[in-house]
Amino acid sequence: MSTSTPEAGADLELRGIRKTFPGFTALHDLDLVIPAGSFFALLGPSGCGKTTTLRIVAGLERPTAGSISIGGKDVTSVPPHKRPVNTVFQSYALFPHMTVQENVEFGLRRRKVTDASSRALDALKLVELDHVAGRKPSQLSGGQQQRVALARAVVNRPALLLLDEPLGALDLKLRRQMQSELKTIQDEVGITFLHVTHDQEEAMTMADTVAVMNHGRIEQMGAPQELYELPRTGFVASFLGQSNLIAATVESAVGGTLVARTAAGGTLRMPIDRAVSTSGPITVGVRPEKLMLAAEAPTTDDNVLGPGRIIDLSFTGVSTQYTVEMPGIGPVGVFEQNMVFGSVFSVGSEVWVRWRPEHTFGLDADAQAGAAEAIADSEDS
Repeated sequence: MSTSTPEAGADLELRGIRKTFPGFTALHDLDLVIPAGSFFALLGPSGCGKTTTLRIVAGLERPTAGSISIGGKDVTSVPPHKRPVNTVFQSYALFPHMTVQENVEFGLRRRKVTDASSRALDALKLVELDHVAGRKPSQLSGGQQQRVALARAVVNRPALLLLDEPLGALDLKLRRQMQSELKTIQDEVGITFLHVTHDQEEAMTMADTVAVMNHGRIEQMGAPQELYELPRTGFVASFLGQSNLIAATVESAVGGTLVARTAAGGTLRMPIDRAVSTSGPITVGVRPEKLMLAAEAPTTDDNVLGPGRIIDLSFTGVSTQYTVEMPGIGPVGVFEQNMVFGSVFSVGSEVWVRWRPEHTFGLDADAQAGAAEAIADSEDS
């Protein structure tokens, strides 16, 4: 299938987008530029504004203020059917009385495209479903139906493809398979994908760039690895994976190293450029898989907490997840990869926790409040 279209080089630009409904504001002066040909994910809990943003881009909602442009053309007042945009929803919305091929051809035939059949078959080949072109949607699995919906959207060669929780109705194994397939298809067709999801793994697996949204604002945006390894707010640190967050006070920030003292009296170090604040109260953060347990007090230059006591553990196959109660600090999560048969430590064991200073990040003093909100939102999503 040919993908050389005039719109294929289009950027999406949102400038000062605000959307208010009676009683609340869904989006607060949102600015966003999505480069052409990228796979961009809007990630956040229910009610954060991500679906409202997608609907505004699609033309299904009008912004209260601000502008939308695609490929440098202002489309703020352009009706949905005239925008170079297609949307794939969680519900496949396939016509049950039509064959798979007829479903994919539908939009082309409405526009009186002459080579509708060949283009539809090309699109079905792209999603590896040309062999079921003559079947009805009811004869396909959920994953196959989602791929037909994707082929139907891609065949129109939009400048921008909007994906609204497209994998939410699939089981875990199929969802992971479709994540890989979606990314492969996006690489092949070169269309800009804007993907809305509340699934952190889905966003990190597929997207080139992820924007984490909260209360109608973008908390942080960047490459998935950047957001995970160096979150800048408590919300991002705890919505995108899990984090240990420890209250501390900066003791010194010289020579490229920040030293912070915890309430328990110990000191923790990190590179200054990994901290959002270099004075006063801060929150020290570290991901649980960066930590290592020791039965005796470590004598290394690592950051060390302890002694503490293991109060819970769970075997997950790939790792054993420990919860260690640290006096003066609270519970600390540790994920240790399973290198031997069975757990190395047991509930009740006295342990120390250590990790490399460069795996530490520093957040604002109120980061734990944002983290608690993220955890609650993750459970509700």
